[in-house]
Amino acid sequence: MAAALSFPCALDTATKQFHLLSSVLSGIIACRIVYKLTAFVSRLHFKGYGKLTDAQKVEWNNRGFSTFHALFVASASLYLLLLSGLFYEDSRDELVVNRTSTLSNSTLGISIGYFLSDLAMILFHFPALGGLEYLLHHGLSMFSIILALLSGQAQIYILMVLFSEITTPFVNLRWYLDVAGQKSSKLYIWNGVLLFMGWLVKQIFPLGFYSILVIPGTLAVMNVLWFWKIVKGLMKTLSKARHGQ
Repeated sequence: MAAALSFPCALDTATKQFHLLSSVLSGIIACRIVYKLTAFVSRLHFKGYGKLTDAQKVEWNNRGFSTFHALFVASASLYLLLLSGLFYEDSRDELVVNRTSTLSNSTLGISIGYFLSDLAMILFHFPALGGLEYLLHHGLSMFSIILALLSGQAQIYILMVLFSEITTPFVNLRWYLDVAGQKSSKLYIWNGVLLFMGWLVKQIFPLGFYSILVIPGTLAVMNVLWFWKIVKGLMKTLSKARHGQ
């Protein structure tokens, strides 16, 4: 009887694991396809691509799937946070920090696939595509996303941070224009302005994110200290009352 009761739970767990692995694999395959597609399209439509060194071509293609991931994850995060209703206050009974959906899990799984793909390329071409700071960034990103997926908690915060990837296409376009010798073009200038504005918003946005993490804890500590002062005052008052008797 016990085995029969546990079977649906085990089946549900297996389904979730399959879904997670499928999402991660989809992210890896998508990165590989976009990498090849970037090279194919660039050879056909950008004359300067053929003049690039092998190392520059690798980075050019790598930034192609980096841009793809940024656009995908930013769009999905925006939809999940503001339009899907998943995190609306009264849409579900559970706490906002405990809410998940098939789409949110898929988005995070695909993002893990991207980070694994990019990390593999960084390690293979190290340090041409990035130094230790990229390894640290990708490692922490994957740790946070995997933790949110396995626990089913705090996905709203992870999605808020992933939305800040919206600045990545501007960073990549700046590099493309630089390599193509277009630093004096109006597009390069306007892209720089938009990049600055994006990073300005990006710096404000994580500030709110970390405030959510830090401020409640700080207030809790302050409340404990104030409560301790109240207890000490009460003990002092009671002690004086006993001595007065």
